Amino acid sequence: MDYRKRFRVKPGGKFHLSDHDAAFTDKLESEEEAKAELDHYQHRLRELQDRLYVNQKYSLLVVLQALDTGGKDGTINHVLGAMNPQGCRVAHFREPSAEERAHDFLWRAHKAAPERGEVVIFNRSHYEDVLVVRVHGLVPKQVWSHRYKRINAFEKELVQNDTLVLKFFLHISKDEQLKRLKARIDDPAKHWKLNPGDYADREHWDDYVEAYHDALKKCSTGHAPWYVIPADHKWFRNLAVARIVVEHLDDLKLGYPKPTVDMKQIRALYRKAARQGS
Repeated sequence: MDYRKRFRVKPGGKFHLSDHDAAFTDKLESEEEAKAELDHYQHRLRELQDRLYVNQKYSLLVVLQALDTGGKDGTINHVLGAMNPQGCRVAHFREPSAEERAHDFLWRAHKAAPERGEVVIFNRSHYEDVLVVRVHGLVPKQVWSHRYKRINAFEKELVQNDTLVLKFFLHISKDEQLKRLKARIDDPAKHWKLNPGDYADREHWDDYVEAYHDALKKCSTGHAPWYVIPADHKWFRNLAVARIVVEHLDDLKLGYPKPTVDMKQIRALYRKAARQGS
């Protein structure tokens, strides 16, 4: 199955989240069955990131969005954690600081965007400004409704500057979210994640789904696609994200740069050093 085609929100096409099964696992039935394939893509991701870093020609921006407990941290740890930290960083988009509120809503996204050769993961993102602010009425509709075009323009500018922009909505069901919220209560190691707002936000589930529907539909473009990733099964979520990222990086056809030194001279110097060392 072509995961890029299967999970991509087709620009200008018909789309609704209700048509996407959060528990989908393709033909795989267990984590054990998927392990070898995931290991392959993680290894390949490390190789491709190395080429991206040394070429200093392109950059990669990965946007992760999800409802609470959707698995953003898990995706970073298990998939994108396979990459070399030297060329990779995570930008968190929490409640805006006083400095960030003093600028336009895209300012902090511009500031966090990747340099050439770098991979940046947005844990939440500039899309919070058409999601949370919409659901909770933090700004009027006449404000947030104009932001979709500005987001598209921002992402187009990144792409024109040789940034590969990949956006993943980690799609979980309402029942699965409740199970994960309970797991946080039952596991003392997860108590630090507990937030009363996570439970209160379940009352706004339908409003969030509608807000995500509009953001995905209006902002999935040819240059910066959205992918709806089934995330009820964490192992399949990890596999799908890793596979899609690898396939996009493969499309760049990056090799290693040609040497900037005289290789004959380097080999001669090595032979001399080896003789002296012996």
